[in-house]
Amino acid sequence: MTSNTDIDKIIIGKSKNVLELKFLIEKVAKSESTVLVLGETGTGKELVAKALHVVSQRKGSFVPVNCAAIPAELLESELFGHEKGAFTGADKPRVGRFELSSRGTLFLDEIGDISLALQAKLLRALENKSIQKVGGGKEIPLDLRMVCATHQNLEKKVADGSFRADLFYRINVFPINVPTLSERSDDIPLLTEFILNSLKKEKNNLPSFTDDAIDALKRHLWPGNVRELKNVLERAYILFENKEVNRNHVVENLIRLKAPTSKEEQEALWDATQELISSNEEDHTSSKNITNAPLPHPKHYADWFDFFENIDLRVYLRDVEVVLIESALKKSGGIVSKAAELLKINRTTLIEKMKKLQIN
Repeated sequence: MTSNTDIDKIIIGKSKNVLELKFLIEKVAKSESTVLVLGETGTGKELVAKALHVVSQRKGSFVPVNCAAIPAELLESELFGHEKGAFTGADKPRVGRFELSSRGTLFLDEIGDISLALQAKLLRALENKSIQKVGGGKEIPLDLRMVCATHQNLEKKVADGSFRADLFYRINVFPINVPTLSERSDDIPLLTEFILNSLKKEKNNLPSFTDDAIDALKRHLWPGNVRELKNVLERAYILFENKEVNRNHVVENLIRLKAPTSKEEQEALWDATQELISSNEEDHTSSKNITNAPLPHPKHYADWFDFFENIDLRVYLRDVEVVLIESALKKSGGIVSKAAELLKINRTTLIEKMKKLQIN
């Protein structure tokens, strides 16, 4: 028997978005339906696939394949296996990932990178629940459960002809969107504790993070998501072993600066950063109530360049408009006039923005 704790051990977090994610995993895990996991790079799509496999209680193995990491000419043999003599160098038969995952779960990561020719064979395997090895004519039946993942927009790839529509609809039975780290920033304290504990050699050597350091981590936009957070915390473990990390260390030494290369440099860096006082520390302290506001306060952008070297203002503001307009349309059930009221703009203005931003 599996329980919520099985998922909690794999996917760390208790934010609203993560609880919704776990709920969807529990709902679909024990079915035979193909699941399409969508999300940005570094959000943990493979962890979602692992959780699906664990909760499903399937007896076979969890077999992951990164389709983008395997050359196209080798991927077919990797997935389906091959018979002896199927091609030059095939001096013995090989079992493919499909067979290895029978009675278990096959996880195809970055499925958007598969060639059109291989997409046709993948579709056939899904529909028939059987495969043929490269160079073989025998049908091999499978107890198949497939989970696919991508960070790409497959609908756009279907529209431009680089991804088969029939395969897209076949794998898009139950789509699960993995939230970005910025969308689940409340989980950062839990993730920080979990990641540091996984890195530790001795418990008393772990760095400790002050409240304002955790707040700085939560305010970062994390374009690399959980993978980026893990890198930053590994850097903290190296630089500030058994020491206290404050907000200034997060901004200046963990997010922006490279790790030193020698013990002497580590000590020098630590001594130097002890003397540094953030120029906006008082403003930061006084704005703690603002941080909890429903919407980001404009003053939050005052320290933007503490974290980033530059910003493409037009692109950023455009993306903010798209997100807010789409959210308002979802809230209003697609009724433009109601969405305009939510956004406090004229209906005609909203329509013009939707056309400009290509929002359906």
